[in-house]
Amino acid sequence: MEDLYTSVQGNTIRYRDTGGEKPVLLLTHGIGSSLETWEAQADSLAGHFRIISWDLPGHGLSDIPHDAFGIETYAGFAWHFLDALKIDQAAVGGNSMGAGISVHMMGLHPERVTKAVLLNSAALGKDIPLPFRLMLLPILGKLISKPGQMSIDNQIKGIFYDQDKVTEKVKATIARNVMREGAQAAFVATLKEISTVSGQRESLYSKTLAILSSTKKPVLFIHGRHDVVIPLAHSQHAQAMTPNSKLIILEDCGHTPQIEEPVEVNKLLTEFLLEHEA
Repeated sequence: MEDLYTSVQGNTIRYRDTGGEKPVLLLTHGIGSSLETWEAQADSLAGHFRIISWDLPGHGLSDIPHDAFGIETYAGFAWHFLDALKIDQAAVGGNSMGAGISVHMMGLHPERVTKAVLLNSAALGKDIPLPFRLMLLPILGKLISKPGQMSIDNQIKGIFYDQDKVTEKVKATIARNVMREGAQAAFVATLKEISTVSGQRESLYSKTLAILSSTKKPVLFIHGRHDVVIPLAHSQHAQAMTPNSKLIILEDCGHTPQIEEPVEVNKLLTEFLLEHEA
């Protein structure tokens, strides 16, 4: 699919758009990732929905901003992005940080969100993996986050449960994202906005849970059983607080279900979105 570009608040943003006069589904990737995360969903769901995936500022091939972005900042920026595309209403979906951004988009403009799909969502609880904690330390953090093969290998090992499902294309995309000049610094800057060495910021995940507990919109939680980045318990706790919601747990799956289990995820998304569309 062709890469498209638009300017949002002075930042050039890369995105892909399946087009058509269909309900819009905006898909947002996680921290350190990019829109390639959603290629299988764009291919599969385009018959029913207008799928828009995008690179957040500081990620993929979008501009790297001067200021650090956190989840709430990204959520506001996401609405400016949709405004640039002249889109008033959308279903929102995301993986990891992208799911957290989707929740905060719903908090900012609930009238513009039709439904939400949250895959292994961040910003639902305190726990973060040890490597993220170490990245926040002054000296050791610089060594751990330094671009290189070790950073690439650690990311692959961290987000995939079944290493056999990591294609050469996926490896090449991760390598490009890690090795891009300025990308790792942007990664750490965003991580600092979200977390401290003791875990995700309580003010952030408390607000995320408050949005979910008060929403009337349908919400689908999906979580890989073997995620070592975000504990399954975060999604279980959040789903129990969210009125019109359900949780699907995928066995033998890690942090990125849309890549590890694309057929099952596409089936779940289609059923959920079409059910509530009707």
